[in-house]
Amino acid sequence: MVLLADKHWLPVARPARWLALDARTLRRMANVLDYVELAVDDLGQATAFYTKALGWTFNDYGGEYAGIQDPRNPGQEVGGLNPRPVSSRGEGVLALVRTADAEAVRASVQAAGGRITTELHEYPGGRRFMFADPWGNILGVYEPTE
Repeated sequence: MVLLADKHWLPVARPARWLALDARTLRRMANVLDYVELAVDDLGQATAFYTKALGWTFNDYGGEYAGIQDPRNPGQEVGGLNPRPVSSRGEGVLALVRTADAEAVRASVQAAGGRITTELHEYPGGRRFMFADPWGNILGVYEPTE
């Protein structure tokens, strides 16, 4: 990893041209992958495991979801644990893309050949939908309320 002047990290395995990116460039990217959910069978066991194994801390959403707290940004999350069967979640991991306009991204996903697997719906932090790419990978797109 290489620490940029604006305190953002980039992997050293990236081509040298990537090292020239700064935070302004990263913020201008319209649809950035920034949240990953893991499907789990038992939310209590999973939070206990990841707390012990990796030192993760969680935001509890009443036993229906656990948000993985971002240690770099208090109050923010980098992912979550979702008590859903693995078979319903693209083999267990769901990568989520943040956007300012979920409806526009939904249209562009469909226009590009993606298949909507979960329609656009409200959730406590905004709106989201899921889609399968042409190769069967499942991704989510969310539009936060803030």
